[in-house]
Amino acid sequence: MRNIWLKITGFAKLHKRLLKAMFVMSVIIFVIIEIGRIGQDIDPVQLQTYLTNQSVGSILSMLVLGLIAVTPMLNYDFVIQEFLPERAETKYILKSGWVVNTFNNLIGFGGVLGATMRASYYGKHASRRQVIFAVSKIALFLLSGLSVWSLLALVEMYVFGIGREFSQYTIWLLGGGLYFPLLLGFTHLRESEFFSDLPLSRELRLTAGSMVEWGFAGAFFLFIGYQLGLTHLAAVFPLFMIANVVGIASMVPGAIGSFDVFMIMGLSAVGVDPSIAVVWLLFYRVFYYLVPFAIAIVIFVQDMGKRINDFLQGLPLSVLSRAAHLIFTILLYFTAIMLLILATMPNFALQNRVLHSFRPYTLVFLGRAANIVIAFMLMGLARGVANKSRKAYWPTIIILILGMITTLLKDTSLKTIIFLGIMIIVTLLSRRELYRERIQFAWGDRLFDGAIYIAAFVAYAVAGFYNAPNIHHRRPVPTAWIFPSWRLYLSGLIAMGIAIVTVYLVLKYLSVGGDKLDAGFDADRVKAVIDQYGGNLVSHLAFLRDKSIHYYQVDGRDQLFFMYRKKADKIIIMGEPVGNQDYVVPAVQEFMEEADKLDLSLVFYEVSEGFTMQMHDLGFDFMKFGEEGLVKLPGFKISGNHFKGERSLMNRFKREGYVFDIIKPPYDDATMARLQTISDSWLAGREEKGFSLGFMDRYYLERTPIAVIRDKDGQIIAFANLMPTGSKEITSIDLMRHLADAPSGIMDEVFINLFYWSRDEGYEYFNMGMAPLSGVGTNSYGFLEERAAHLIYQYGYRFYDFGGLRSYKNKYVTKWVPRYVVYWRRSSVLFTMLQILLIVNKKIDPQLYQAGMYQPQLFGPHNV
Repeated sequence: MRNIWLKITGFAKLHKRLLKAMFVMSVIIFVIIEIGRIGQDIDPVQLQTYLTNQSVGSILSMLVLGLIAVTPMLNYDFVIQEFLPERAETKYILKSGWVVNTFNNLIGFGGVLGATMRASYYGKHASRRQVIFAVSKIALFLLSGLSVWSLLALVEMYVFGIGREFSQYTIWLLGGGLYFPLLLGFTHLRESEFFSDLPLSRELRLTAGSMVEWGFAGAFFLFIGYQLGLTHLAAVFPLFMIANVVGIASMVPGAIGSFDVFMIMGLSAVGVDPSIAVVWLLFYRVFYYLVPFAIAIVIFVQDMGKRINDFLQGLPLSVLSRAAHLIFTILLYFTAIMLLILATMPNFALQNRVLHSFRPYTLVFLGRAANIVIAFMLMGLARGVANKSRKAYWPTIIILILGMITTLLKDTSLKTIIFLGIMIIVTLLSRRELYRERIQFAWGDRLFDGAIYIAAFVAYAVAGFYNAPNIHHRRPVPTAWIFPSWRLYLSGLIAMGIAIVTVYLVLKYLSVGGDKLDAGFDADRVKAVIDQYGGNLVSHLAFLRDKSIHYYQVDGRDQLFFMYRKKADKIIIMGEPVGNQDYVVPAVQEFMEEADKLDLSLVFYEVSEGFTMQMHDLGFDFMKFGEEGLVKLPGFKISGNHFKGERSLMNRFKREGYVFDIIKPPYDDATMARLQTISDSWLAGREEKGFSLGFMDRYYLERTPIAVIRDKDGQIIAFANLMPTGSKEITSIDLMRHLADAPSGIMDEVFINLFYWSRDEGYEYFNMGMAPLSGVGTNSYGFLEERAAHLIYQYGYRFYDFGGLRSYKNKYVTKWVPRYVVYWRRSSVLFTMLQILLIVNKKIDPQLYQAGMYQPQLFGPHNV
């Protein structure tokens, strides 16, 4: 006999998994057969009646109480912390506990899933052994509450006589009831390190928590029966406990099927109709299992998403929010355009198959006139959303909510609900992308939005032409353009006028606000930065006062400043930042961030190759703009055959009594008047330039010495103002002007004398200035953008012959240094070059600019 027993137990151990699988399969087969049998007794009409007759209050009460009934399970997760070396935050325990328990509740696999998930959640600050021990101890007491309730159910049946109908299932209650006493004895009688930290008080606390869990579940089940109008619910209590014991013994995940079949069979014994029993169990499964599980899935996905996002350094969330923002923008434009089409060409929208197929995927508002106004309003807000304005979010939300309500009142089709659901999701996900304080209108934005507005006006005008009662048409009017009535058309026309005002106000609202980047011109502040850290080739242009100034500070002290002017959505910066070059990269990064909040992007004009590469690492693209000619001064002389013509020229000027001189400020009125006369003669009625070049301005000229050429009578006939750079490495000039009737070769006279003077002053190089676009865009295999820019500048500048300019400078230049335009990589290079051209080709009044009165714009200020 003993040998037989050993063989049986040996076989069971060897084939444990197979036997378990066979047992579970047999249970499942039994459940399927019983479900089929029970299904024959269910009246579908009665089932539908019970499901649909529940009031909103009843559904809400089951929803709330179902969620409350699940909460006692969280006790396990709080107790687990006592076994671990470090306690997690309460918020973390609540979130992870809800996920673990609701997952385990529905698809527990005998508690294996719950144990695995707890090990994952609470293993951050503990060893694997500590977590496994803690989870295992908790797992022992998950059924202790059910065990105590089983004993109480026996008392109810055999002491109070309630539920005696189920006496044939007493064995199940006895089996379940013995679990807790046996567990209590086992943990205290067996000496083991595993149970050393399980005193009786902790075990009783775990058991009490388990009792509350199972008690809440039973109470919620009985409450559903009460909601269904059933009485004598006390007898159902023992059945509920028996069914749970059976379900757990079946080892089916969540006891799905085994618990339900047993309950339906048992409820029929107390006179409950199978249809009602099915509805009862359905509500129980939905509100106790599925709804909490759905909430857990949201928390789980959010948590896992955060972990993945943190592991990948924020990339997934960034991609998701950007994609949602793009979809949100498209949906807003799509909705606005569809509303316009439906309002301006109603018959066309109905007759066109493509447009008609999109009808379920758009919002419907109050009427045709309202649709026109709201369509324009949505267009304005869509521009705000596209440009990532946070001010556009809540107005858009309000309009969408109103649109969704009016749409659902008229159409509750599945397509419409799906469309609205997608819109809600992308609206919520895209909020992270809406961070800018205001919007700017890029040229591309103006072209796109303007095309839609113009198309709407043209379409409505054509519709008016076809529908006007006093116009007789020779040919039949296309039905697509026919309005129901002329009065309806006129109401739409009035709505068009209101819409124009509305969209203007919306865009005005979106384009104002935000911090100002321009600190204003302060000569002492600019000079202090240059004196302390040195300037550069263009730093002196700050004193033209035709540019805005932005400072970068460290610990409240100015380190660098940028000179710029705004054009559309660009901040065009003249040259490189001036000041402490150790802070160039952080200064540019800060300026980029501040400008981006105002929907502006940076453009650097005429910068060096080294600076260009630094900016390329920050996400900028670049284009070679031209080359700067440098003359090496040490050892410079005009001897030899190369300068034979220049020597003759210099000797002629000397014989004729022309004298080179350097005059220093302050300058008297007579001198300034003479310089103005020379400048007017040289300009010959042409406009001054600005921004990257100086212009006649007394304040500007008073800041530096001026090189002049005097004739034999002592009259100045040519001049050039020096450009201090803050160092002895390089020097240059800005304005170089002469009388129209000055002797030929006067420019050479000025340059050669300046070379000698600068050499004697200790300078290394003399900068002869730019030869714009020399060597750029001439190769047919070169960048298309550079070739287009070559054409822009070739026909855009009105002053210079670029080829001749380079040829003239080349006889003196020792080396050519490339200069670049650096722009944000998402910007249109053609628009950028045109905007630079417009700024460089225009002199502005410094006083008007500093007063903020230069070129007022329709939306937003010119200086930011």
